[in-house]
Amino acid sequence: MMFSCLVSCRTAYNPLLVVTEVVENGGDCVRALCRSSDECVFFPYQMHFTGHSQQVNPANHSQVTAFVLLGLSQVWELRCFFFIVFCAVYLVTVTGNLLIVAIVTSDPRLHTTMYFLLGNLSFLDFCYSSTMVPRMLVDLLSGSPSISFDACLTQLFFFHFIGGIKIFLLTVMAYDRYVAISQPLRYTFIMNQTVCGLLMAASWVGGFIHSIVQVVLTIQLPFCGPDKLDNFYCDVPQLIKLACTDTFILELLMVSNNGLVTLMCFLVLLGSYTALLVMLRSHSREDRSKALSTCASHIAVVTLIFVPCIYIYARPFRTFSMDKAVSVLYTMVTPMLNPAIYTLRNKEVIMAMKKLWRRQKDFLGPLEH
Repeated sequence: MMFSCLVSCRTAYNPLLVVTEVVENGGDCVRALCRSSDECVFFPYQMHFTGHSQQVNPANHSQVTAFVLLGLSQVWELRCFFFIVFCAVYLVTVTGNLLIVAIVTSDPRLHTTMYFLLGNLSFLDFCYSSTMVPRMLVDLLSGSPSISFDACLTQLFFFHFIGGIKIFLLTVMAYDRYVAISQPLRYTFIMNQTVCGLLMAASWVGGFIHSIVQVVLTIQLPFCGPDKLDNFYCDVPQLIKLACTDTFILELLMVSNNGLVTLMCFLVLLGSYTALLVMLRSHSREDRSKALSTCASHIAVVTLIFVPCIYIYARPFRTFSMDKAVSVLYTMVTPMLNPAIYTLRNKEVIMAMKKLWRRQKDFLGPLEH
């Protein structure tokens, strides 16, 4: 009876599984056939040796059933600080986005295509943050935060499902503004309720297809090695690094499905808003000012959402020092800022907000007496 070790080597691009030289009974694995390895994790197992090194199938090894989330920091004082900060951020996010939904729903003057899309974006921002922030807040106060494999895939699905819908919805919003400015007389005919509903349904279908592709590709990966996920939520780049197989082709597929699609949508949006700004030169000063205010809000939101996503997904899945900070930006900060960006310079939304506030005061006034 002899012993060998299965070694998970982290190369610059892909994890490779190799088998070390077989050593005698009770010996330690002292040498690993790793190339450009940054980290090697050893998994000793007992096997019969027939005189030469044998290739080992990772499927024969026990599969990881849960992952340890390393989170934002291992320092307890910092974790408490992050808990207070992100708890406040989440409360502002929930309040702001649900307030926008309530305003758009309650005020008949805002029952237009633009505000219908804005209300949907606010609802998606609320759902987007809720897929990860509550669990992250619990994990910050937990001694050993972990997540099961099934829960990890579930979080991954909803994260990309809602994120995909937001990407396509922002494209629809850009098209809506393009039609409103380029075809003002035919706008209500082109962007009628039926067309608007179909575009929203297409956004949801697109988000579902995008997300289910992520899950299908991820669920087939063997996870027999390290179980420490270097993030505060489950996402594709970190999961792929833990897979016990060569993931080069898979990374190309993931980058195509995530990064290239996001980059192409971002370039299309930039092109459409550039064309809109050129068109505005022929409009009156009042119309130009109103359109510029709306377009500036859209461009700010598009930049805050797309640029971090392109940074994370449109490159090989390597770890950089800024990754977690960028993840915090587009998962927590951006959903909090969107309501402020859309409402601070929008007189109609501000008026509707004041009207809703007066209605609440009139309703609560008699109850207090």
